[in-house]
Amino acid sequence: MIDKGAKIYIAGHRGLVGSAILKSLKDKGYSNFVLRTHAELDLTDQKAVAGFFAKEKPEYVFLAAAKVGGIIANNTYRGQFIYENLMIQSNVIHQSYVNGVKKLVFLGSSCIYPKEAGQPIKEEHLLTGPLEYTNEPYAIAKIAGLKMCESYNIQYGTNFIAVMPTNLYGPNDNFNLETSHVLPAILRKIHLGKCLENDAWSLIRKDLDMRPIEGVDGSSQEKDILRVLEKYGVRKLENKVQVELWGSGTPMREFLWSEEMGDATVFVMESVNFLDLNNVIKDKEVKNTHINIGTGVEISIKDVAGLIKNIVGFSGDLWFNTEKPDGTMRKLSDVSKLKSLGWQHKVDIETGLNMMYTWYTKDN
Repeated sequence: MIDKGAKIYIAGHRGLVGSAILKSLKDKGYSNFVLRTHAELDLTDQKAVAGFFAKEKPEYVFLAAAKVGGIIANNTYRGQFIYENLMIQSNVIHQSYVNGVKKLVFLGSSCIYPKEAGQPIKEEHLLTGPLEYTNEPYAIAKIAGLKMCESYNIQYGTNFIAVMPTNLYGPNDNFNLETSHVLPAILRKIHLGKCLENDAWSLIRKDLDMRPIEGVDGSSQEKDILRVLEKYGVRKLENKVQVELWGSGTPMREFLWSEEMGDATVFVMESVNFLDLNNVIKDKEVKNTHINIGTGVEISIKDVAGLIKNIVGFSGDLWFNTEKPDGTMRKLSDVSKLKSLGWQHKVDIETGLNMMYTWYTKDN
C-alpha cells in the first residue's frame, strides 16, 4: 500500500484519464500532488522534464499525458502523433528511473494490438501481426512505451507497470470534432442536431462558445455556423435534420467509463507490482507483462449512436457514410488478467452515456 501523504505526480491531470485518476486518488484520501499544466511543463522537452523531476522528486507517477485523437487526427497528423508521444513517455519514464520513483503506471491503448488480432484480444497477441494503418504511428509509440517500462524493469529493477485501456468516455473528454474519439464526436453531433431541429440557436451558440469549431464560435453569423456544422455532418434538410457519422456503423467497440478507468489505474498502482506480472516466460523471454483494462463487453457503433440518439432526444436521421473508413472491425479486450488481480467494471454503457450527456449539458 502507498502512504496517503506520498508525493504523487500525474502527467496529464487535466485530460480524460488524468482527471479521473486525480479524482479517484482524492476520494481515497491522497493529498500530496505535484501537478503541471502543459503550459507550465512541456513533457516533450527533455531538459525541462529532467529539471522538474530533479526538483520535485515524486515518489509515484501516473503517466496519462499523450497526444490522442480519432481516425481523422491519427491519420492526418501521423508525424506529430509518433514524435510527441515518443518524447513524452521517454522523458517521463527515463527521469522516473533516474530520480528513483518507487512506482510508475504508464497508460497505453488497446490500439497496440494487430488489426486482425483474435477476439477477445489477449495481452500475448501483442506484436503478432500488422497494425491498423490509420493509427499505426500512435500505436507504435505506445508499444515503445510499454516495452520501455518492461525493459527498464528487467535491466534496472524498476517497478513500472503498463496498462492498456479500451475506448474511454466520460467527463473532460475531447469534444473537438476534428480530433475527438468516436463516442464524444457522436454525442456532440447528435446534441447539435437536436438543437438545430428545435431551432435552439441560443444553445448552439453556447456550445460553440465553449468549444469553437475552426474558429466559429457563438458570436459568428448564422450562415457561418450552418456552414461549419454542415462540414462536420450536422445539416438541416427540407423536412428534418440529418447527422452524418463516419463508416458503416458495423464495427464493434468496447467502452469504459473514464472514472472507472481512474479507479482501475489507482488499483494497479496500489496493488500490482511488476513481479506479480512476470509470469509469461517463454524460452526465458520476459514479455507481455502489460495489463488490459476494459469491460470485456462490446457494442456496434450503430447501436451506441442509437442509444445516444434516444438519450439526447434527437428525432432526425442518422446517416452512416460508408465512403468513410471504419477502422478496425472489432477490438474487444480480454480482461481476465485484470479480473484475476482483483478488479472489474460496474458501469454499463447506457448508464455511462446518460451520465456523460448530463455532464456535457450541465452548463447549457
